[in-house]
Amino acid sequence: MMKMNIKQRLMPICLAFAFFLPHCNVTAQTVNDNNTPLHLMKPAYRIGYGIPSTDEVKKTMDRILQYIASETPAVLVDKNTGREVTKMKDINEQTQLKQGGFRLTSYEWGVTYSAVLAAYEATGNAAYRDYAYQRHRLLADIAPAFKRLHDEGKTIDGNVRRVVDPHALDDAGAVCCSMIKALLADPKLPLRPLIDNYIDYIMNKEYRLPDGTFARLRPQKNTLWLDDMFMGIPAVAYMGRLTGEAKYYDEAVKQVRQFAERMWVPEKKLFRHGWVEEMVPHTAFHWGRANGWAILTLCEVLDVLPESHPGRQQIMELLKAHAEGLAALQHHDGFWHQLLDRNDTYLETSATAIYAYCLAHAVNRGWLNAKAFGPIALQAWHAVASCVNERGQVEGVCVGTGMGFDAAFYAYRPVHVMAAHGYGPAIWAGAEIIRLLQQQHPKLNDNAVHFYDQEVPTDQPIFNYDGKIRF
Repeated sequence: MMKMNIKQRLMPICLAFAFFLPHCNVTAQTVNDNNTPLHLMKPAYRIGYGIPSTDEVKKTMDRILQYIASETPAVLVDKNTGREVTKMKDINEQTQLKQGGFRLTSYEWGVTYSAVLAAYEATGNAAYRDYAYQRHRLLADIAPAFKRLHDEGKTIDGNVRRVVDPHALDDAGAVCCSMIKALLADPKLPLRPLIDNYIDYIMNKEYRLPDGTFARLRPQKNTLWLDDMFMGIPAVAYMGRLTGEAKYYDEAVKQVRQFAERMWVPEKKLFRHGWVEEMVPHTAFHWGRANGWAILTLCEVLDVLPESHPGRQQIMELLKAHAEGLAALQHHDGFWHQLLDRNDTYLETSATAIYAYCLAHAVNRGWLNAKAFGPIALQAWHAVASCVNERGQVEGVCVGTGMGFDAAFYAYRPVHVMAAHGYGPAIWAGAEIIRLLQQQHPKLNDNAVHFYDQEVPTDQPIFNYDGKIRF
């Protein structure tokens, strides 16, 4: 009873051919090299391409801000009852920062504070500035009470202990640098005691090699971590800007130079992640995010180092060489690989975001050529934006990573949306891309992104450009 006659069975096939064959004939008969500019066909990009609007960029940033604000409450609570603690006199051993998805005092959140301050400058949206100021003020307000408890030998919240008694550069440098930036913007902020405490640790207590280079006893004796360039050096350089004292600028330059002497691999134009004093030879694994911390350090130092400082040119040359090495390794979808020079490792978001910021920033500062690096920065932003989901979470971010000396260690590091390392860089990248769109002159020409010396008043292909717009 379910049998279909021949006509019923053939009907769908006939309809399919009726649709398909005419289209094949039209394509074959009307589209060819003589009558159609095939080079203008639209490519099938897997992620975005072209020139985003500032509104599009800001919408992505805003989603991230709304998400992190929901995950980082700026309040104190009693850890046993969960009840909010609002008076400084009520702080005791049971008091802690209310726990959300991220830690207010981690180095990752120091990056985030710097990022939102930059976002405020780029967008004028006070919500970004207020996010940092609210949490900075909270830490400044509660620090004296927690320090008294700590000095009495009592156990205090570990997230606050990092503030009152730093034990590592990770505890001090990134948050300190963000606070210096905030204080430079608003001298009324009560941040100077915390800044001085952080700087005292960095300058006087951090473990060093005999020549003064920041070092660790982990995982081996006298190990340099490329990460520590960012965890220590920018705060020192910015202290020079805050105080006007040359010793801080000199120390920052010295640290960059001595890290580069050991960590820079000139034939690759990349940095190695780790250097162990007793290791021979010094193997090189070019981890993406660590190279991000390195180039971000160079940008941060150049932002405040006086033009007349004798070490400035060497740092500038290092920045340009590093940018060139990174540009050559960008994946065609805009990302960089977890191990930069190994394209069999996964595409990683946090490193890509840091590079998007640094390359765009260097172009905007005039350190790098816009024609050469502007398109790379924009494509990196498209990659980052594609990883920000509707909730504002940043996907594809490598979790916290120690140091290894084999490829498998890096290649198999997990990724997770709660890895805090992606949020600050994504906002920071967006802020600088907005500046890039406002200060530079990008234009789609013949399907490709180009940067011009002046505004281009046409959407038509430009086939004759000699410094003047001709089309």
